[in-house]
Amino acid sequence: MKDKVAEWAEELQSLAQAGLFYGKDEFDRERYQRIREIAAEMMAHRTGMPLELVKGLFCNETGYQTPKVDTRAAVFQDGKLLLVQERGGALVLTRWLVRVQPVPGGEHGERSKRRGRGRRSGQTADRRTGPEQA
Repeated sequence: MKDKVAEWAEELQSLAQAGLFYGKDEFDRERYQRIREIAAEMMAHRTGMPLELVKGLFCNETGYQTPKVDTRAAVFQDGKLLLVQERGGALVLTRWLVRVQPVPGGEHGERSKRRGRGRRSGQTADRRTGPEQA
């Protein structure tokens, strides 16, 4: 079972992030920023991690928060398999983070019915180089 305080902190951070992105009023933005800081303080207290580290990991995005999926891909070139060496030294398949974005028309909308077009509605990001349009 997930820690309820951590769930609340995640939800507060998500709401504050959206408010900072969409908020127009200076005073509202200040309030959203403070809510985001409180969420980071909650996580730092819960985990025992330094606040600045939590802010760097937990409050590092802008815009409306969307789910992200870690993916791995086998990349072949000239009969060779591309592997990436992780910090611990292990060789692994190439890794991307995929930002899941809603498709116009809803889950069963027109675009979702067309095969081979769904990848255009997402965004990939190599953790070393940043986002790229799919």
